[in-house]
Amino acid sequence: MERRAFLATSGAAGLALSLPGTAAASRSSPAVARRQSGYEPLGQVPVGSAAEAVVGDDGETAAVAVATGFVTVDVSDPADPTILAEERDIELEGESLSQILDVTVDGDRLVVAGPANPGPGIKGFRCYDVSDPADPASIGAYETGYHIHNCYLEDELLFVAANTQRENPLVIYDVGGDEIAHVGTWSLLDREPGWRDTNMFARYLHDVYVHDGMAYLAHWNAGTYLVDVTDPTEPEYVSHVAETTLAEQREIDDWRDAAYGLPGNDHYAAVDETGDLMAVGREAWATGGPAPDRPGGIDLYDVSDPSEPVHRGSIDPPRTTDESYGGGTWTTSHNFELRDDRLYSSWYRAGVKIHDVSDPADPEQLAWWRDPAETGFWTARVLEPGETFVASSTEAIRNTSIKGALYTFPIEAGEQTDPPSLQEPGGWGADSNGSNETNGAANETEADGGDDSIPGFTALGGLAVGGMGLEWLRRRGNVQD
Repeated sequence: MERRAFLATSGAAGLALSLPGTAAASRSSPAVARRQSGYEPLGQVPVGSAAEAVVGDDGETAAVAVATGFVTVDVSDPADPTILAEERDIELEGESLSQILDVTVDGDRLVVAGPANPGPGIKGFRCYDVSDPADPASIGAYETGYHIHNCYLEDELLFVAANTQRENPLVIYDVGGDEIAHVGTWSLLDREPGWRDTNMFARYLHDVYVHDGMAYLAHWNAGTYLVDVTDPTEPEYVSHVAETTLAEQREIDDWRDAAYGLPGNDHYAAVDETGDLMAVGREAWATGGPAPDRPGGIDLYDVSDPSEPVHRGSIDPPRTTDESYGGGTWTTSHNFELRDDRLYSSWYRAGVKIHDVSDPADPEQLAWWRDPAETGFWTARVLEPGETFVASSTEAIRNTSIKGALYTFPIEAGEQTDPPSLQEPGGWGADSNGSNETNGAANETEADGGDDSIPGFTALGGLAVGGMGLEWLRRRGNVQD
C-alpha cells in the first residue's frame, strides 16, 4: 500500500552552535577520538572553478567538477593532494559543454554532465574510463536536449535529473554498452499532476541519489521522493517526505520567496550504507518572510521501512548577520555524506562539520572547521572511513574572492583554534571589486534584479564559462527548455 508521508519539522530539534568540548568524544570511535584540540585541514590543492567532488572506489583518488570539465586528484597522501589530470574542454557534437557542476563515479567509469542551468548551447553528458586516473579516456557521449544539474552513476546505470519548463522527471540511461540507451523514466507529474500548475522551480528535481535499488529524489518544495528502481524500466513510487503542500504552494504570491526561503527547499538527499537513515539538506536563505526565516539545515529520517519515513532529528545551520542570498555570507547546508553513524557536511562559508548521528534524535557535533575569508564548501565526502574525508571549496558565491580548492580533513573530534566569528563577516575578505558589502535587507538583491544565479542552481558562469544563471530565467518565468 502506498502511503504519503507528510512530516512537519521545526528548528527546535537542532544543535546549539557552540563546538563540543571533551564531551564531544563520548560517543566517538577511537579513530574519531584521537584529536583533542586544534582541528584543521590535513592538506589542500588549488582547483580552479571547483564544484562537486567525489571519491573513487580505491580511496586514493578524487574527481572534481570544474565548470568546463573535471580534474582528477591523487589523495593517497592526504597531507599532499596533487593534480593527476585535467579535462577542461569537454565537447559534445563538436560544441563545448559548459556549466559542469556535477561529476559522478563508480568503479572505472566517470560521468560529467551539463550545463547545470537552462539556456543556449549543447546539453548532455560524457563518459570516461578512469581506470588510470592520470589518463582519463572518453568512452561515449550523449546529447539530451535538456540541461542536467545533477546525476548519479550506479554500476552501469546513470540516473539523471531531467528538468524542463514542463517536466521534471528522473531519466535512467544504460551507459555500459557500446551505445548509451534510455531504459526508464519516473515523473512526479505523472503521479501528482497538480504540481504541473506550479512554477517549475517549486517542483524542480535538483538531485538524485541511489542506494540498493532505491532512488532518493530531492524535488525542492514538492519534497523528497523515494522511488524503487530495482527494475529501472519501471520505477515505482514508494513514499515521500515534505515540509509544505501543493495547496500551500499554490497560494504563494511570489514564487521567488518560496524558492529561496523555507519551508521546503529539498536540495540534496542521501542515505547511509545500511539504507536505514536518510538525511535531507535544505538549501535556503532569509527572505524577510514568515518564520522560519533563516538558512536551511539538515533533517534526519528513519527509513528502515521506506514506505513509512519517520522524522527523527534536525541539525540547524550556523547563523550569521546577513543571511540573505545577496549578502554572500552563505551558511546554509549544501552537500554531504552519511557513513558509519557519521554525517560529513558542508555549509558554504560556514565550513565543514562532522556529526555523530548514531542517535539521529540527538545529533552530536564532533568537529567544525571554517575559514570564510578563503573557503566556501560545496561538499564533504569520505576518503578513508574512520580516517579522512575530502571537501571541495567553490568560487561560485557572490561577493567573495574565494579560490577553488580541494581540502582533506581528519575524521576526528576536536575544536578549531581561534575560529573566525560568523557574526563579524566584515573581516572575511573582499570581492573582485575590492569590497565585501552586504545589503542588509533580506531580499534586496532579488528585488533589484542585480543577480545572475539562484539558490540550488549556483552557476560558475561569471568565473569560467560565461553561462547564464537561472535567476534570469526565474524573473521571466516563461523560458522553455
